[in-house]
Amino acid sequence: MSRINTVSNETATIEQRALFEAIQSQLGMLPNFLRVFANSPDALRAFLGLHHIAFHGSLDPATRERIALALAQQNSCEYCLSAHTAIGSKAGLNGAEIEANRAGSSQDAKAAVAVRFARALAEHKGEVTNGELQGMRDAGFSEADIVEVITHVGMNVLTNILGKASRVEIDFPKVALRQAA
Repeated sequence: MSRINTVSNETATIEQRALFEAIQSQLGMLPNFLRVFANSPDALRAFLGLHHIAFHGSLDPATRERIALALAQQNSCEYCLSAHTAIGSKAGLNGAEIEANRAGSSQDAKAAVAVRFARALAEHKGEVTNGELQGMRDAGFSEADIVEVITHVGMNVLTNILGKASRVEIDFPKVALRQAA
């Protein structure tokens, strides 16, 4: 059971219902973590503005999901790991790739650089090295791509924190976290 209220369709205000309808029309569903965000319609709108990058920008959907999977595992967010395993599968990631992402890498050499960079950003709170930045450039990532990876890290850390703090009910096929060795 969620430790923070999940706003239901029945209890939603007019403002919250309008946001829910917009989300439903775009995503085809209304994930429980967005029902938690809806406690503050301003916070939900802010997240949705940030989430715009999930459907736009220069990074391909598979790389965005690889980053989300790596961070969900790194930050021990079972809700996000479950969600992004389902979304990543729809984006074309197979089981072996998802496992590589959870371990902080990728079967795709270029994507592996982005995943490692994303994990370094999260682990070191943005204090990446010149070499890590140059590694992104050397792998063929543009300055826009680098900024987008940073944005995805921020967005995923936010959702990981919300998922863990709220312990929101997982509404995707549940994927267990791997325990650190």
